[in-house]
Amino acid sequence: MLPKTTRMPVLKDSHIVKIAVELENQQQNAQLIEFDQRHPLTSIIQDLCSNWNILDAENYALQFCEQNYKNYVTEKNRNEVKNGSVLRLRYSPSKTAHDILEILKCGNIPEKTQVLENLSTLSIDLTFALEFIKEQGLSLIITMIEDEKVVGDMLKYSLISFVELMEHGTVSWDILQSNFITRNIFFINNPTTVPKEVVQCALSILENIVQNCTKSLCVEKDITLDNLLKLLQDSSSQVIQQNAIALINALFVKGDETKKRSIAATFATKQYRSVILSNVINTNIGTEMAHQLYILQTLTMGLLEHRMNTKMNAQDSDAHDKIKELRRIAFDDGIDNQADSTAKRQNNQYSTYYKKLGFKSDINPAQDFVEAPPGMLALDCMVYFARNFGQNYKKVVHENSCRADEHECPFGRTSIELVKLLCEILKIGESPSEQCQDFHPMFFTHDHPFEEFFCICIVILNKTWKDMRATNEDFAKVFSVVREQITRSLTGRPGNLDDFRSKIHSLTYSTITQLRQQERTSREDIESTASAIVNLKEKITPEIMKLIREQRLGYLVEGTRFSKYSRGVRSKDKFWYVRLSPNHKVIHYGDCDEKTVPTIEELSNKVLVIDIKQLLVGKECPHMKEMRGRKSAVNLGFSITFDNMDHATLDFVAPDETTFNYWTDGVNALLGLPMTSKQKEEDLKTLLSMEIKLRLLDTEGVDISKEPPPIPEDPENYDFCFEN
Repeated sequence: MLPKTTRMPVLKDSHIVKIAVELENQQQNAQLIEFDQRHPLTSIIQDLCSNWNILDAENYALQFCEQNYKNYVTEKNRNEVKNGSVLRLRYSPSKTAHDILEILKCGNIPEKTQVLENLSTLSIDLTFALEFIKEQGLSLIITMIEDEKVVGDMLKYSLISFVELMEHGTVSWDILQSNFITRNIFFINNPTTVPKEVVQCALSILENIVQNCTKSLCVEKDITLDNLLKLLQDSSSQVIQQNAIALINALFVKGDETKKRSIAATFATKQYRSVILSNVINTNIGTEMAHQLYILQTLTMGLLEHRMNTKMNAQDSDAHDKIKELRRIAFDDGIDNQADSTAKRQNNQYSTYYKKLGFKSDINPAQDFVEAPPGMLALDCMVYFARNFGQNYKKVVHENSCRADEHECPFGRTSIELVKLLCEILKIGESPSEQCQDFHPMFFTHDHPFEEFFCICIVILNKTWKDMRATNEDFAKVFSVVREQITRSLTGRPGNLDDFRSKIHSLTYSTITQLRQQERTSREDIESTASAIVNLKEKITPEIMKLIREQRLGYLVEGTRFSKYSRGVRSKDKFWYVRLSPNHKVIHYGDCDEKTVPTIEELSNKVLVIDIKQLLVGKECPHMKEMRGRKSAVNLGFSITFDNMDHATLDFVAPDETTFNYWTDGVNALLGLPMTSKQKEEDLKTLLSMEIKLRLLDTEGVDISKEPPPIPEDPENYDFCFEN
């Protein structure tokens, strides 16, 4: 029978923290108390009020008083009270909300302004916000904002309070009426008549109305892009700029296809692009601004999704005309104007041209565009390249049509695949991420950014294909390199397309190869110093050393032909052969010719391994005295000496360094000594690296930290150990 689990004693003080509590707006000293997390807050507040002779304890609550955190302490967040915390005893949310409403109804302007400023801070706290909304405070704030007599700081704090109250998401935006919406639109259209904070809040409010309210049409109808452009020109307030772009994004998302294309076309014009580039992007961009610009970029690029997912229609005459245009621009064939050409002759000629253009189907190139994505977007980009960069287009087509078939880079096929790749990289068709900030300034510098992007990349693709001397079988390898060229070039967020062109031209195939090798080596170096990897190496090193030893002895068993030397001079056509017996106990040797590999039985001489005394190398060898002038031979010389005086030394001059290393390692292995050659170190390093990689295949893509994760601290108690 298993013994009962012993319960560990629970420390009585584990739920008690020592804190200070100050009384709001009073000069009295703070109380230093022990805050017991197991006691109800009401009893703690009652004790505090008693110490300060406060009779109406039910009207008080505790509040955090950190610089950026002034929420009320509730039963839900009381665990955030830690040792050394300073809390404030003040009127409860319900009492405070009631007092604020009384002043807003009956107070004078300075009093109202003061409580509205206080309200704008308190409204951040959900506990207070719920009490204030329950007392109909939100309705009163809405009425004040609609009132044209409310201006200046009163208006500013009213709007800030409204935004904070609505931020909690407890009230539907559909409660707002047209008067409220019209009032906020007025602030946007007349920004110079109100404080900047008013414009800032109005933009935020209208964005939420567009996204979350059924009355969003009121905003779409009365807000003009020209007025939003004026707000973007004001570099003095980045919050206004980012809220303006957020509103534009909201209008884009909620608009129909016509509205979306209208907004995209407007912002593609030079006037709007220059404002974004000079007044928004070229400033010190914050996190939220970067996110809004990313959303704008994603939404405008997303308009390409329709063409990307549209397959070629056999009845689409415009698409067929574009394919013909590609042929005419590339070859200036003029066939369509030759009245005497027969249809059969034309078709044969077309097929030749379309084959040179690199289409899979040279009989009917339209079939190349039935895959979606990239669909018709690929044809659009190819035609844009041909029309706007005619010389580059002709150069790419003609260079490849003149190459040997196995090395040509098919323009049609590669262009279609490239457009597909660019759509993947830019995530065209995907909804914007909630946290991403990956926008690219260069896409705001041209009215056809994607097409220009394609034109740069197709030239690079063709160059990379040539550098790699690729064939059609290397298609995937080439695109792997091109993807890396593009993504690495985008990483630095080039300011314009020319900067991108310069960057990607510098990332040649050889450069990418070097970078890959450097990163692989760096990653391996980092991983090799991780304690887990070091321990693994120590564990498997003996296995690797055993494998190397077996290889060396196997080499000796196979045997080697050595040249004979007489008085330091190599004897022509005189050789001797040495090999180890399979049981590793006897060394056999004897004369041989240049071509024959004698068997053990054919070798007349032998010595016992047990009689070997030591191994000598280099200048230590007796036969090296006659070869002092031959440095290469000295470096490859070694001798085996014996305890048995009946045997002279066996003197060798290895034919190459590898043989020297293998034999010296092998003899040392026979003697039970460490192998000392450089070749052994290289073999050990190579085999260790391969073995480590094989064992870590399942962790591919996982970062291995240098140090193991820390052992977690002991729990506060062991109540999870139950008795059986």
